[in-house]
Amino acid sequence: MNPILPSPEILVHANHSFGEKPILAILTIDDDVQDFRGNRQNFADLIATGEKMGFMTYVVTVKHLKLSRPIVLGYTYSKSEGIWNSAYYPRPDVVYNRIPLREDEMLPRVRKKLISIAKNPNVQLFNRRFFNKWSLFQWLNDSKLTRPFIPETRKLTEIAVLSSLLKRHSLLYLKPVRGKAGVGIMSLKIQPERNLPYTLQIQEEKGSRTFRSSTLSRLWNRILKQSNSIGEPYIAQQGIALASVNERPFDLRALIQKNEFGQWELTGIGARVAGDTSITTHVPRGGYIEEPEKLLVSVFGQDKARKVLNKVKNTALILARQIERSSKHKAGEMSMDLGVDATGQVWFFEANSKPMKFDEPHIRKKSLEQIFNYSQYLHSTALQQQGSTPT
Repeated sequence: MNPILPSPEILVHANHSFGEKPILAILTIDDDVQDFRGNRQNFADLIATGEKMGFMTYVVTVKHLKLSRPIVLGYTYSKSEGIWNSAYYPRPDVVYNRIPLREDEMLPRVRKKLISIAKNPNVQLFNRRFFNKWSLFQWLNDSKLTRPFIPETRKLTEIAVLSSLLKRHSLLYLKPVRGKAGVGIMSLKIQPERNLPYTLQIQEEKGSRTFRSSTLSRLWNRILKQSNSIGEPYIAQQGIALASVNERPFDLRALIQKNEFGQWELTGIGARVAGDTSITTHVPRGGYIEEPEKLLVSVFGQDKARKVLNKVKNTALILARQIERSSKHKAGEMSMDLGVDATGQVWFFEANSKPMKFDEPHIRKKSLEQIFNYSQYLHSTALQQQGSTPT
């Protein structure tokens, strides 16, 4: 790609034609081979949505986002040609962090750039960083409002922690604190009447493996071996017996985003039914997508299903507010894994600050539009605080 530096006239025209709407840059990390990393289809969808809504939108890398300059090198997608083009664009007003991997976000140069963006009064940054599972549970335990939705969760630091939890819960889930897509998650069942009472199932890139142990010490050694291979500390969590259909448990995936008023709003809820032998409900692991209402009605009947679904929606918003408050960073969106047990109680399992694409078309469409609605709010609010008004 050979970037073309536009003339000042083109830049002025670009600013003028987009009027009071902010310029939005999708931030990712540079790549020596393919210029930039990340989900290109998602980026292309965002750029197309921005165009329809009247926003200038482009992809920018950490390397090329130079805040001291009036123009930056960015990338946009040409649908007609099916290629990505690079050019110089006006410096963004709003930066949407979509750096794809935790390890990229933790690089010193990336952390330094994110700090400098956050400190710049002329640029609004949202979705500052990935969440850490342990931090999430600490944040949610800090509030009386959110504590009832949290399964008992401990840092898995020693065998005594495991022993203590197993005295209270016959099913545990062991999760890497910075895990992704369910890799490395373990389920642990204790059945005292068996010769090998401890059953450990480990989820891998493809499929899963099961180990049975006669003693807690042997089990602990196996868990240590697994956590060392992942290279991450683990948390241990009370297992919840989820509501199920045809003996397959299901959970709910909520997408919560900020709207044009800067308020949290539920964009949509999807349901994921677990695969035959999978620990989680991830679709690539044999799970499948279903309508939440349909599943809940089949378990609870029409009237109670409606009440449970409303409780799920309200709970997601309460949790999102607490997570953002505790993180001390501006969030624009998060996806959330929630469960419902056989009694209709709602449980929180996980939140992701950089949601993956939802397959449900109505959720997908609204999710893209909300990014721009919130960006508009951030920009307008910043201008008001600076004593200016959009022109």
